[in-house]
Amino acid sequence: MNGSEIEYEPRSVKDLVADMKDTSELMVDLAYSAVLYENRELAKEVLDLEERMNVLRYHAHIALTLAARNPDGAEKLVGIFQIVGAAEKIANAADDIATVLTQDVGLPDEFRSALPEAKEVVFRAQVDEESELGGHTLGDLDLETNTGVHVFAIRRDTEWIFAPDRDSQVVRGDVLFGEGPETGVERVYGRATRRDWEREGAVSSEIENLDRAVTAVVEMKNISELAVGLAYSAVLLESHEVATEVRALETKTDRLRQNLEEWVLESAARVDDPTKLRGLMHLAIASEVIADAALEVADSVMRDINAHPVFAEAIRESNEVIATVSVDEGTELDGRTLGELLVESETGMYVMAIHRKDDEWVYSPTEHTTVCAGDTLIARGPDGGKERLRRMAHDVA
Repeated sequence: MNGSEIEYEPRSVKDLVADMKDTSELMVDLAYSAVLYENRELAKEVLDLEERMNVLRYHAHIALTLAARNPDGAEKLVGIFQIVGAAEKIANAADDIATVLTQDVGLPDEFRSALPEAKEVVFRAQVDEESELGGHTLGDLDLETNTGVHVFAIRRDTEWIFAPDRDSQVVRGDVLFGEGPETGVERVYGRATRRDWEREGAVSSEIENLDRAVTAVVEMKNISELAVGLAYSAVLLESHEVATEVRALETKTDRLRQNLEEWVLESAARVDDPTKLRGLMHLAIASEVIADAALEVADSVMRDINAHPVFAEAIRESNEVIATVSVDEGTELDGRTLGELLVESETGMYVMAIHRKDDEWVYSPTEHTTVCAGDTLIARGPDGGKERLRRMAHDVA
């Protein structure tokens, strides 16, 4: 941590692994969002979280070393060592993505103008001392119903609340992290900060086929986030099938990286300042590192490395849990779209993927995706939301 000494504080392996999982996943989300929306405040949060990961890694290594009292004990911890190492790689790659913005590594000024119209944007807002949000729970405020905005993390000084639920209280001075439609974000941001939401205007692009590069970056973001979530699911469920899907996503990321690198090399000869394209190369490399690290997590399942029971406990008890839910015929979910059902706002669970009964997979389903009987939803969110989602899938309407 910038050369400063880390003071050892005894913590359980379970708590450390859960914390590393939550932190690394949040870093990936914030890092990509910082670059896509040119938000330096989000990028700075990623760099601060990387410092947090350094401390967690240090404590985890000590805790695991103390836990391995003999060769037999050490063998049982191999899987956790591998997963802790992968989480660290994910965090480092997210840090690299954020530095594209904080260190002006180089992105075309027109980058944002070529972004497809986003249904949702990510924001960071510090709650003003006189904000009306202070002192209320997220359930009281009901932001998702009123604005469509989902608060996915809260920072209170140096402490983090990952995947806050309806009972989580908003305190003046908190920093909220959320996503939603821009009109909703404007309202929530204004109520929290008592300032207007501002986004820089897009610049018209004169770079040929820039949309091709931007599309690749957006797809890398979606695949990286999904690969990490599915990798943890694979270990928790001891599922070779889900682990195999992580491998397929890693292969797809390799192809996207190659396509993006080819575009940068082709375009460098056609722009006045090729250094403005360096950031795209950084994004390509970092995205591949994240997918590779996700595969390392899933690899422990494919190679039948028995995960220590403490890991499953850590995943279940982390602030954001992963759930697989099979949809029964005639239930509330059967035959309706995720948008009609308001699944995320009703349960707090984000559906990462859907496994159809004909063995087809739907990655990053949208509000227009229809859920059918026999589908298996893989979702993440607060523990209470898991039970609400299961009721929607099993209780016959």
